[in-house]
Amino acid sequence: MLDIAGELHRWVEQGRDFAVATVVAVTGSAPRAPGAALAVNDEGTAIGSVSGGCVEGAVYELCQQALEDGGTILQRFGYSDEDAFAVGLTCGGVIDILVTPVRVGDTGRDVVAAALSAGRSRKTVALARIADGPAELLGLGLMVHPDGSYEGTLGDRPQLNRAAAAAARAMLDLGRTGTVAIGEEGFCCGRPLTLLVESSVPAPRLIVFGAIDFTAALVRLGKFLGYHVSVCDARSVFATAARFPEADEVVVDWPHRYLDATEIDNRTVLCVLTHDAKFDVPLLQRALKLPVAYVGAMGSRRTHEDRTRRLREAGVTERELARLRSPIGLDLGARTPEETALSIVAEFVADRYGGSGLPLTSTRAPIHHDHDAAVGFGRAMRQQPTQASVT
Repeated sequence: MLDIAGELHRWVEQGRDFAVATVVAVTGSAPRAPGAALAVNDEGTAIGSVSGGCVEGAVYELCQQALEDGGTILQRFGYSDEDAFAVGLTCGGVIDILVTPVRVGDTGRDVVAAALSAGRSRKTVALARIADGPAELLGLGLMVHPDGSYEGTLGDRPQLNRAAAAAARAMLDLGRTGTVAIGEEGFCCGRPLTLLVESSVPAPRLIVFGAIDFTAALVRLGKFLGYHVSVCDARSVFATAARFPEADEVVVDWPHRYLDATEIDNRTVLCVLTHDAKFDVPLLQRALKLPVAYVGAMGSRRTHEDRTRRLREAGVTERELARLRSPIGLDLGARTPEETALSIVAEFVADRYGGSGLPLTSTRAPIHHDHDAAVGFGRAMRQQPTQASVT
């Protein structure tokens, strides 16, 4: 639901009734991950997608049904070998869809509205809903804050509310969307329930060092992928908002000094395009010690050899150097700035999800990688494995 929070929030402000169909579980190959949503309002307008087209028509009808009778629906869709034209996923996977009405006056609308408002602003909150369990609990939800406090209720069940809030907070800490198994009486007690947790977190950061023509292309692709993009260069004549109008910020500063001062996390992508030793070496000395998702540096193989020699002389360890993606990008044969930007983006997306970077025709690995399992938390909370990775 939170993946279309902006559009849904407008419907809330307009006082419209609507129903939301959300992917709550995926088995095998399927085009959308848990949390993907399709919504239909009281005028019949639809937004979003749950399957990339495979079952959208049937899900649209379920949303209309939920709007009419106010009931929450849990429906499974999969491929039918007997009838290839039946409603199902032609990719061979199975998805479970939770359809929830959000009507004026309905219990829980205020919680959904608050979560949509936070999601639209990319504030850090989680929306936790019962995705499988007793009919009277299905679809009920809580909005959970980073400190563990919550709004809403899952009925007159204090232990269940506390357990659901704790599970959602743990998922929120990881910035993940997926399902968690808890007990009806809290944690592992009582009948098992499935909780869908959708996390809203600020956009991941892409920081590009070096105000060059390749940077402009990388900024555009980064924004397209939903990153908050910063450009940093010490040369004020090149680092201007006019040259990079799509960047969220353009900073004139020495790259290493800016990196020391700015906020990063384990989703942050650092791309060093300066290929100038006086900028690269002090910057990479710091970058390779940070818990970021990706560090890449542009340059020829000769530049790379000279850069790594300088970094070793500066005290960078072999383990730290092994994190450096240099020359930056995948081997696409790229020549133009746009093609080069595509090769860079392809590499850090592959890093994010554990992809090989090989053509799919040459591998037998799953198309969608499960790269978000929280093993320790899963053991403690009986977490069901998320079937596809998300942000």
